[in-house]
Amino acid sequence: MELAKCCGWKKAVVVLSTGFGLGLAPVASGTAGTLPGILLLLALAPLWNGPVIWQVAAALVLALIAIPICEIAERHFGKKDDGRIVADEYLTFPICMIGLPLVPWVLAMAFLTCRVFDVLKPPPARQFQDLPGGFGIVVDDVTSNLYSLALNHLVFQILLRLGTL
Repeated sequence: MELAKCCGWKKAVVVLSTGFGLGLAPVASGTAGTLPGILLLLALAPLWNGPVIWQVAAALVLALIAIPICEIAERHFGKKDDGRIVADEYLTFPICMIGLPLVPWVLAMAFLTCRVFDVLKPPPARQFQDLPGGFGIVVDDVTSNLYSLALNHLVFQILLRLGTL
């Protein structure tokens, strides 16, 4: 279905689902579609400078918001986990930054590890991708970002102990 034929709220959801059009990139739409996640984190900086529980809560709420957005977009595009749908990428990206400082090198590391784990989809992320609808679209990214979070913390702690931070 064309976007022009959609009602107002559905157009807004489809625009959100495509990462404001970044998901329409002909190549690496998931990578392009993750970029708003960095801006989202910067907008959430007051929460990220507070207790970690606020970060966890914010990341959980964003992931839950992604589910219906991706569900509606999947129905709109008529294809399981259509590549144009990137709300799952940018709305789950904050997960891989929980408990870490919002500094450029950590954001860059998180972006890189997020993309690597999203492409590799280590178990059970690949299996979760087969779940139906918006839940299936989002839960594999949540899982991949948890792997990214673990690696990001490991690297951060190693660098901290080496005295390079």
